[in-house]
Amino acid sequence: MTGRPGRTGRAGGQASAGELLELVRSGRATTRGALQQVTGLSRATVGQRLDRLFRAGWLREGAGGPVDSPLGGRPSITLEFDDDHAVVLAADLDTRHARAAVLSLTGEILAEHSGTLVVEDGPDTVLDELGGWFAELLEKAGHRGREVCGIGLAVPGPVDSESGRVVQPPMMPGWDGYDIRGRLARAFTERTGAPGPPVLVDNDANLMAYGEQRTGHPDCSAFVLVKVSTGIGAGVVVDGSVFRGIDGGAGDLGHIRVGAEALCRCGSYGCLAAVASGGAVARKLAENGVPAASGSDVRDLLAAGHPEASALAREAGRRVGDVLATVVTLLNPGVLMIAGDLAGTPFLTGVRELLYQRALPRSTAHLEVVTSRLGERAGLVGAGALVVEHLYAPDRVEERLLALGV
Repeated sequence: MTGRPGRTGRAGGQASAGELLELVRSGRATTRGALQQVTGLSRATVGQRLDRLFRAGWLREGAGGPVDSPLGGRPSITLEFDDDHAVVLAADLDTRHARAAVLSLTGEILAEHSGTLVVEDGPDTVLDELGGWFAELLEKAGHRGREVCGIGLAVPGPVDSESGRVVQPPMMPGWDGYDIRGRLARAFTERTGAPGPPVLVDNDANLMAYGEQRTGHPDCSAFVLVKVSTGIGAGVVVDGSVFRGIDGGAGDLGHIRVGAEALCRCGSYGCLAAVASGGAVARKLAENGVPAASGSDVRDLLAAGHPEASALAREAGRRVGDVLATVVTLLNPGVLMIAGDLAGTPFLTGVRELLYQRALPRSTAHLEVVTSRLGERAGLVGAGALVVEHLYAPDRVEERLLALGV
């Protein structure tokens, strides 16, 4: 019995096992009866497709749900995504620092490590070191390399999402066009002995935005996160998906020209990052005799209430707010989140001063301007979520089931 034509899935076809899993994961249909109702598939067909998911270990039965029939009877058995069958590895690279973690498939951080890792040392050195971090973290979390279903990596540069390669990254010398996916998979295998899992790479601001939007603002259909650390970048999430542009260049706010004469790391003059990033503030402080070499140094000074750092951060916020007035007018987001080393009261005050002064009231009437909720973990959470959503997308599920022979 093949059942009636499905009301969900491919045009002219029936809902696949992957699409049934998506319905369960999203909570739209969590019993066999509900899956039949939503898809139009017969009971037998639903059973056959669910059996494949059970054999793969991706689905489990939960507690009994409410009785389906008004006439009473046995309670229906709920279906749940089995998030114990695998784990995800994630890493978030900054220019001189990195953070890595083992995450569950639902985004819970099971083990975490942070430390110095300098991107200017080059991809071979950095990715090999990350492989070692991952091996140690898996041991700490009590998991084996073969349990890893994928790796997500956030990097401080523009990324072509199709190839996973960074494209002319101003802050990552030696990384342009490098095969990050292949090298990180090899580093993982060399350190764990397990086959290299799929590796997904994206810009750090994109993944921070994705993590923050999914966990704190899931109902916001237009979400913008601006990361202001050593450089400046933005991540945009529209209708639940990261907007990357045609080749990963969307959100590169730091290289918008603002009329200043400062030389930027990209080689041009007058970029926003050259006058308003954490790196720019650090340079100004150093010129005035205050020890500061990076955005993280400025963050520490701001946390200590350093008056000169606070004044410079506020002025940097005004410069960024001037640019964000255009961004808000163009995108009309519901949430504008400020994150990164400068994301404190002085900088946020400066942003608000210029943003509300320059943007039309219509553009800001329903806008929330907030700071990060996840803090330094935002990139990790976003990288983990990116891997899970990729691997358990309906079409990808079908490919993986066939590869497993179920």
